Amino acid sequence: MQQQGSSSSGSGMEVTWEDQQNINTFSRFNNRFHELEDEIKFAKEKCENLEDAGNELILADEEMVRFQIGEVFTHLPREEVETRIEEMKEATCKSLEKLEQEKESIVSQMAELKKVLYAKFKDSINLEED
Repeated sequence: MQQQGSSSSGSGMEVTWEDQQNINTFSRFNNRFHELEDEIKFAKEKCENLEDAGNELILADEEMVRFQIGEVFTHLPREEVETRIEEMKEATCKSLEKLEQEKESIVSQMAELKKVLYAKFKDSINLEED
């Protein structure tokens, strides 16, 4: 009589608690990876929009310009708007940099987990996205 969970066959391979933790961790990293991709895309678009706004402001002849604060537009001196746009752009670019660093870290950790899981489960597990 053969024991179930014998590691001699690929399909009957036993999944240990540690294996399950690695699979769960990989899944969490994968979910965060996709969230980060969306956040990075949004931050890049915001940086580009702020750059465009700054360029448009340079071309403006008015001393007072409309500036959106929350849901409301207000008239502010052009210099103040230039300063605000520059501060917003700087904050967004720093945030983008942090998001990209986190993404690199997650990609690296996912690669390590893939090595561990594929070494044990070979073709019995699929961690690739189609």
